[in-house]
Amino acid sequence: MRPSLTAAATSAGVLAALLVAAPTATSSNGPEARPTVKDPTAVGRKGAVSTVDPEASAAAIKVLRRGGNAVDAAVAAAATLGVTEPFSAGIGGGGYFVHYDARSGKVRTIDGRETAPRKMPNDAFIDPATGKPYNFTPELVTSGVSVGVPGTLATWERALDKWGTLSLAEALKPATKVAKRGFVVDETFRQQTLDNEERFRAYRASKKLFLPGGDAPKVGSIFRNRELAATYDAIADLGTRAFYRGPLARLMSDIVRDPRTTRNTDLPVPPGYLTPRDLRDYAVRVQRATKSDYRGHEVYGMAPSSSGGTTVGEALNILERYDLSAMTVDQALHHYLEASALAFADRGKYLGDRAFVDVPVRALLDDRFAAERACSLNPTKAATKPVAAGDASSYDGVCGPAAGGGEVDEDTENISTTNLTVADRWGNVVEYTLTIEQTGGSGMVVPGHGFLLNNELTDFSTVYDPADPNRIQPGKRPRSSMSPTIVLKDGKPFVALGSPGGSTIITTVLQMLVNRIDLGMTIQEAIAAPRATQRNSVNVTAEPEFIAAHGAALTALGHTLVPAGDAFTSAAEIGAATAIELGPGKRLTAVAEPSRRGGGSAKVVKR
Repeated sequence: MRPSLTAAATSAGVLAALLVAAPTATSSNGPEARPTVKDPTAVGRKGAVSTVDPEASAAAIKVLRRGGNAVDAAVAAAATLGVTEPFSAGIGGGGYFVHYDARSGKVRTIDGRETAPRKMPNDAFIDPATGKPYNFTPELVTSGVSVGVPGTLATWERALDKWGTLSLAEALKPATKVAKRGFVVDETFRQQTLDNEERFRAYRASKKLFLPGGDAPKVGSIFRNRELAATYDAIADLGTRAFYRGPLARLMSDIVRDPRTTRNTDLPVPPGYLTPRDLRDYAVRVQRATKSDYRGHEVYGMAPSSSGGTTVGEALNILERYDLSAMTVDQALHHYLEASALAFADRGKYLGDRAFVDVPVRALLDDRFAAERACSLNPTKAATKPVAAGDASSYDGVCGPAAGGGEVDEDTENISTTNLTVADRWGNVVEYTLTIEQTGGSGMVVPGHGFLLNNELTDFSTVYDPADPNRIQPGKRPRSSMSPTIVLKDGKPFVALGSPGGSTIITTVLQMLVNRIDLGMTIQEAIAAPRATQRNSVNVTAEPEFIAAHGAALTALGHTLVPAGDAFTSAAEIGAATAIELGPGKRLTAVAEPSRRGGGSAKVVKR
C-alpha cells in the first residue's frame, strides 16, 4: 500500500517516517541495466522526444510506445528529470508548457511560473541589519527569501486534464521507478553536486541527500532517491492536494520561514515568507501563445510572465526586414546581435507579470513597431550599447531621429533550467521549459521528501523601483526568459525547440531559428553551431568556438566579444537545447545537444 500524506504528523520526523522506509540515497553499483547512452539525433515516424537525460527520454518513449500522447510523455519525462536532473528541475520549481493540438490546430500555453508569497514585502531583498540589498550570492541564492510558490506539479495536472490521456498517477510511474531503482551518476551530476557543495552542506536534509558519506556521488555509481519516490507515490494516491495542502505544505512553509541549517555553516540564510495559504491558493494560467510571422512561418511562444515570446518575436520582426540568406554568415550574425539588443532594450522597459503590469504585447509584436526599431540597426556598424528602448505607445513604422543611449537591465537570471520536446504519432507537439532557477535552486531540500525548493524570486529586480515592471510585489510572478517555441509552416508544425540558460535562452532560441530558417542549416547543425548572446550590454558573450570562427569579422564591425562563463560553474557554454523537426511523411527528427552540458538524449518510437 502506498504511503499517505494525510496521515497525522506532528513533526517533520514523523512525516518522514511515514513516507520513507529506506535510506535517503545510496550510491552503489547494481545489476539492473539503466539507460546511459546519449544519442544527439534520432529519426522516426511514430513519436519522438529530446531531453538532456537518457532516463527522461526513455520514460517518454515508453509512454509513447504504449499509446500515450505528447502531453502524457512530456509529463513523464519532466517527472523523471526531477529525479535525474534535480539541480535544474523538479516539483519544487515552475515553468512554461506550450502545446500544439493536432485536432484543433491551435497552440495554447500554461504559465506554471512560481509566485511571490502574498506576505512578501517590497523590501524583501533589503537586509534589515544593514539597510542595504542582500548580496546576490550567497545571501539571496541560498535562502528562504528567494523561494517562490512552486507551480510545476500544478502544471502537470492541468496539462494532463486538458490534453492528456493518462492520469497524473500513471504519468508519474516511470519517474517513481527510476527514483527507487536508481540511475547511473554521470560527470555532469557529480560536478553540479560539487559546484553546490558549500550550499548543500548548509542544510541538513540537502547534505544527507546529495553528500552521502561526505562526498558527492561518484561517476558510475547508482544514485537512488527513495524519499522522492515516496513523495511521488503519495501524489499518485492523493493528487496534487498532497503537495499544496496538508503536512507537506506546512513543512515547506516552515523550512522557508525557518531554514534548517547545519550548525557549522558559515552561509547567511535569510528566511522567507511562504505560507500554507500561498500553496493552497496557487493556480496556473492557461493562456494564448504569442504569435509572430517570420518568412512564411508562424512562431508561437510564451506570453508574460515570460519575456521569451515577445522578445524572440520582436527580434524576428526586426530581422525580417533584411535578407539574411543573401548575406555572409558574419553579416547575418551582426544583424542577429543588433536585433537582439534592440529587443532586449524593450524587454527591460516593458516586460513583467501581466497580472500586475500593463505590458504592451500587441505593440511589441507589431510589424510597424519592428520597422521603427529597425531604423536603429546599422548594417555595417554595431551600435553603442546599451541602446534605448522604443516607444510602444506611439509608433508609425517611419524612421525618426535616432534615440540616445539606454540602460542595461539588471540580469539576475541563472543559466540553469532544463528543456524537453515531444511529438507523438498523431501530430501533437509539446515544448516545455522547467526550472528551479539556480543550479541547485535554493540549496534547500525538503526534509524527508527528496526535492529541492526553487530560488526563483531572485529573478525579481533586487532594488524596488515603482517604475520597474519587474519590481517585487506580493503574489506576482517574476519575469522569466524561458522561451519554449513551436513553429508552424503552412499551418502544420515545422519545428519545436527551447533551451535553458537564463536570459541567454532568448538569444539561443533566436539564433537557432536564424540558423535553421535563414542560414540553411539542418536542425542538427542549428543546435550544434557555436553561440553568442547580445542582451543590450557593452559586450557580446560568446562561446570560444564562436569567437574563433567569427570574432575577427564581428570585432571589425564594432562588437566586443568576451568568452562565456558564469560565477557558479566553469562551463563556457550557452544553453542546452532540444528540438524536434516535423518533416514530410510524418518524419520526426529529434535533436539534442551533441556536447553541451554533457550532451543530450534524442529518441524515437521505432515500432
